[in-house]
Amino acid sequence: MRILITADPELPVPPKLYGGIERIVDLLVTQLQTRGHTVGLVAHPESTSPAAQFFPWRGERSQNKFDALQNTIALWSAVREFQPDVVHSFSRIFYLLPLLGSPLPKIMSYQRGPSYFTTSWGVRLAKGSLSFTGCSDYICRLGKKAGGAWRAIHNCVELDTYTFQPTVAADAPLVFLSRIERIKGAHTAIAIAQKTGRRLIIAGNHITTGEAGEYWQNEIVPHLDKNGIEYVGPVNDVQKNQLLGQAAAMVVPIEWEEPFGIVFAEALACGTPVISCPRGALPEIIRQGVDGYLINNIQEAITAVEQLPNIHRYNCRQRIEQSFSADVIVGQYEQLYQSLLAFK
Repeated sequence: MRILITADPELPVPPKLYGGIERIVDLLVTQLQTRGHTVGLVAHPESTSPAAQFFPWRGERSQNKFDALQNTIALWSAVREFQPDVVHSFSRIFYLLPLLGSPLPKIMSYQRGPSYFTTSWGVRLAKGSLSFTGCSDYICRLGKKAGGAWRAIHNCVELDTYTFQPTVAADAPLVFLSRIERIKGAHTAIAIAQKTGRRLIIAGNHITTGEAGEYWQNEIVPHLDKNGIEYVGPVNDVQKNQLLGQAAAMVVPIEWEEPFGIVFAEALACGTPVISCPRGALPEIIRQGVDGYLINNIQEAITAVEQLPNIHRYNCRQRIEQSFSADVIVGQYEQLYQSLLAFK
């Protein structure tokens, strides 16, 4: 098959630090070609993913109208040159506009809550040539309200990137790894660590201005370097592997409906249980008492930390191997492509 994949224009594929979906796109490009397919990529100009043919976006801002028009033209040109059997978009449905009326099979993959308006008109204009995937059942439930054929295909991790650690030290720290903003719950992770007497390592990027900047200054900074609370900044893949592998648990008590959250799969790949909240896609990833604990309040979190010795770290790794590994998820996308071409 000839498969043309698109990613959002803001970040290169693969990303240099954060950028979960860009990692997924890179895995797709690499593994689909290993399986014998020819893959083209439309992405940020600095992308280095080894696609058979690369087409850079002309605009780097998804929300800018002029850039959107430029990127729509860029995708149209890429399709004419590459002649794909299927177009798989992880970018914006607007970029597909000139292609919607053609019978060329198209897939729109959502990593966030889809817009009812754009999704519904996409369904109408495509007349059956456009399919949808969501990175979780949660996202698909939202998308189905606008119509169209939806299939949940979860995000994944490359197992070789994460080293399974079957045991950790008795005084192993808790780790918070995510963007440091209120919806990710860094302040709650601090409270959990303080109430359980555990060390907490906080990793991730933060903003110094606006509401997010005030959150950082007022609710995070005052606790740093006190009572075992440490901030280590953003981490790359090597640092992330080491940080998660040494942790007793990754604690990210979210306060929003998480579409998926690749970091949760990354932690489990290291054998590290997760403590989070039963919102969004988390109940699809974490099996209560098997891979970690989904908590609703601080008291439940304290109990979860106390019960961490009951979690077998092998079960965490096995969860990823069986359900969220790159091999499993790329296979699901490959099957989807084949099914669409069979009905072309």
